[in-house]
Amino acid sequence: MLTYQKVEKQNIEELASLASSIWHEYWTCLLSPEQIDYMVKNFQSAHAMKNQIENENYTYYFIIQNGQKAGYFGISDKKDYLFLSKLYIKKDFRHKGIGTQAFEEIKRLANGKKVQLTVNKQNINSINAYKKWGFKTIDAVVTDIGSGFVMDDYIMEA
Repeated sequence: MLTYQKVEKQNIEELASLASSIWHEYWTCLLSPEQIDYMVKNFQSAHAMKNQIENENYTYYFIIQNGQKAGYFGISDKKDYLFLSKLYIKKDFRHKGIGTQAFEEIKRLANGKKVQLTVNKQNINSINAYKKWGFKTIDAVVTDIGSGFVMDDYIMEA
């Protein structure tokens, strides 16, 4: 059974640890170790996620299957859409329908609004999953994130 637990301040360190382990496992085929470390520090660390929750209207949820934390997602409610900032599943839990079930929860949280996200242009597995869930590519963007790194993404919406 899949459940979702809203991340509270006392759980941010646990979330950051989960994020770091997933990022360092998943992204090695697409990003350099230096960029992974930089992005974890600046976007997935306890400090960064605490700031996102307190100042940028983000909400994080653990994805829990049979009592185990299988992954997490982060959303931010915008005026015209719900921004899906992060949806990450641990390796042992992938390809079991958990992402699809999590997206159903995200749509429920969107409360009728469109859901928008950015996805790395080289992340074919995620792009294919998003297409399966009804997302369409609406734009592309290259974002300078500092220290010589960029995010080269599609913007998708469902």
